[in-house]
Amino acid sequence: MYEILLKYGCNPNQLPASLSMRKGGKLPLTVLNGKPGYINFLDALNAWQLVKALKSATGIPAAASFKHVSPAGAALGLPLSAASQKAFFVEDIEGLNDSPIACAYARARGADRLSSFGDFIALSDICDETCARVIAREVSDGIIAPGYAPEALDILRQKRKGAFSVIQIDPDYMPAVMETREIFGITFTQRFNDAVIDESLLKNIVTKNKDLPECAARDLLVALITLKYTQSNSVCLAKDGQAIGIGAGQQSRVHCVRLAANKADMWHLRHHEKTLNLPFRKDVGRAARDNAIEAFLLEGAAAFGEGRWQALFEREPDYISADEKKDYLAGLSGVSLGSDAFFPFPDSILRAAESGVTYVAQPGGSVRDEEVIACCDEHKMVMAMTGLRLFHH
Repeated sequence: MYEILLKYGCNPNQLPASLSMRKGGKLPLTVLNGKPGYINFLDALNAWQLVKALKSATGIPAAASFKHVSPAGAALGLPLSAASQKAFFVEDIEGLNDSPIACAYARARGADRLSSFGDFIALSDICDETCARVIAREVSDGIIAPGYAPEALDILRQKRKGAFSVIQIDPDYMPAVMETREIFGITFTQRFNDAVIDESLLKNIVTKNKDLPECAARDLLVALITLKYTQSNSVCLAKDGQAIGIGAGQQSRVHCVRLAANKADMWHLRHHEKTLNLPFRKDVGRAARDNAIEAFLLEGAAAFGEGRWQALFEREPDYISADEKKDYLAGLSGVSLGSDAFFPFPDSILRAAESGVTYVAQPGGSVRDEEVIACCDEHKMVMAMTGLRLFHH
């Protein structure tokens, strides 16, 4: 296929719109179902690069859940605990932990289920039937992967009354060294960002604490690779092989950290026993549950006392008090944080410490690097300076 005509561009008034190679070559992808739009393809191509990089860096199948050209979640295909299966609404998927790619998407979707509503999915590996069954019941726009098992493709083609977008991409495709982009009639040219993110970037540990276990190094790679394909400024918190909080597109570094850390706190609180045991009525849909859980965790009894959510439950929920939340979050540790650029002040480290961050990776290069390092030392963190900025626009 040499050209794909799109329904419209970013907005319905932006017509005509199409997808093609710059020099008229054959596209490295095929649409197997549906009619992906302009924004769908932007998400798909960014997300594909992310999961391909994660698989290359770790050797583990990976998945991403994208919304508006930034990941809502990204993860490796590691087995899920019983608590995570329940928190991500996949406890009834038979054989889930036997399918790494299904685990990867369940984790990616579970990073921030509210933001993943209507996502575009990317998989590093062939989509199997188990993964398709996970996807089938989520609200999603489409998927890109290097291939699909026949039974998986049958399931996906039934989504959205047959309109679910399914894209197959050539896994061996590599773009030209130089890339161009046109904005306001003006052409920009730059080298394609082919910087490799691997464990060699984590060698320059500048803190007193230099104990970086293998699992933390893996989580830092997840965070850094996620940031490479996230709108800047951006910060990512990761734990157990998945992003758990992404702060994207903020003008201030500390605002990135606050956003990412707040999301990570919500991810942890979704695993709280009282959240896992919310007495939802059996006929309540997944999206409604996600919204109710958000209200439950943010507002507690205040939200439910107004009667907005009472119809969703078989009985009154057992609320988590402010003190219980504080104690629960205070017990967190072992979280990894990646930043796409340096920290100009120690305030970001102070906020990160409140969300259990123990391991940090950032490029370095601030005039206040020594202050930032001292703040990390104060909180017994391990910090690696990568020397690699990861801005993405």
